[in-house]
Amino acid sequence: MPAQKKSTRTRLIDAALELFATKGVTETTTKEVAERAQVNEVTIFRHFGSKHGLLLAVMEDSANFAQLGKTLTERAVAKQSVSEALKAYAEESLQALERVPELIRSIVGNAGQYPLENRIAIGQSLNQANSYVAECLAKAIAENGWQSRLPAEKLASLLNGLLLGYFAIELTSEGHKFWEGREDFLESLVTLFLQGAIAPQQQTTITTETKTEQRSVPSSSFYRGVIRDSAPPVSLVTDLPGNLVHSILQRAKKLGRQHYALAYVLFGAGLSATEVVNLERSHSISESHQHILQINGDAPRQVPLNQWITGKRYGSSTNNPLTQWLKTRKDDQPALFLNEEEQPMSEQELRALWANLTEGLLTLQGQNPTIEQARQTWCVEMLMKGMDLENLSILSGMAIEELQPFAQRAREKLAIEQANRLDRKPKS
Repeated sequence: MPAQKKSTRTRLIDAALELFATKGVTETTTKEVAERAQVNEVTIFRHFGSKHGLLLAVMEDSANFAQLGKTLTERAVAKQSVSEALKAYAEESLQALERVPELIRSIVGNAGQYPLENRIAIGQSLNQANSYVAECLAKAIAENGWQSRLPAEKLASLLNGLLLGYFAIELTSEGHKFWEGREDFLESLVTLFLQGAIAPQQQTTITTETKTEQRSVPSSSFYRGVIRDSAPPVSLVTDLPGNLVHSILQRAKKLGRQHYALAYVLFGAGLSATEVVNLERSHSISESHQHILQINGDAPRQVPLNQWITGKRYGSSTNNPLTQWLKTRKDDQPALFLNEEEQPMSEQELRALWANLTEGLLTLQGQNPTIEQARQTWCVEMLMKGMDLENLSILSGMAIEELQPFAQRAREKLAIEQANRLDRKPKS
């Protein structure tokens, strides 16, 4: 009798899973489950009490979610590329979810109607799957010599959360523009994890005036691009020396009027890359005594364009690299900066232009200059010229707390200048 009961229970769970996966929980009747399992309908109520009880048993007994993690172990240990392993796991996970689309749709769409014990069971199933994936991730990271910037449990939670979110969106909506297709989503997912979570273990030490930071620097060109485009933490101020700033500006001048104007705005107004590409012609206000940029967006404000940049003068308020660029414009585009197709420049295109502009140049830390360092250089220079933190906060759109590291850096540079002056002063 116990063996017969177990066999009946198993047949009911298997039948329910098959029907839930193809028709959904709501559309599946207990009569259909009973017919598929070749038992009387009353048997379902004897074993599970209700259809929700049957769904609870399906979730508790089914290993569908937990099985997803096995793919990661099998694929990751066989691959030397982190990106290949992550992408393989993501693809296999989505394929597994696609085998039970109606079940997922029902769980997502009707979860609010389920009893508390069912919702708890869903949470437990997800926890079980996440624990298994975390274990597999930790094993793969250790065996391949990779480095993780987050605990394995956090990585698994983020990875599975993004995959389930993607599948739910694809399953329940049409016409969205979040991504161009699955391949675009997978590539973006892998890039996200490689930039911020996982990297091959290869350490280099970056020494700054204030601290020494251990940073993972993989050897591939892809990773070099990622690190190059990443902004240094605000707490680590890495302003650029004057000779490097002038070298960048001179390079920009040789490349053309727009390049020169862009470099001038970056070093002369301390704007972020996002703010630069959102500038329009009407935002440039050039008068006899001042040249001001109107900044719209998250931190609306007006910022004066400096005529003097790290000790050298670049024109006047009415005749400078930006006004010269605007005078040569023949198009009718409102955007201040344009791409090669004479369309508004995107942030990605601006960063590519900056990469071309600074290619081969190195900072004091031995790294390629980032576009964010132009803003840091401007902040430090303004403080060295005597501006207080409150006024710099108004011009930069940054909180006073964010500017404290810049103030410390400005004091350091002023102390160095004073020491140099004292060293040159003859003793009486």
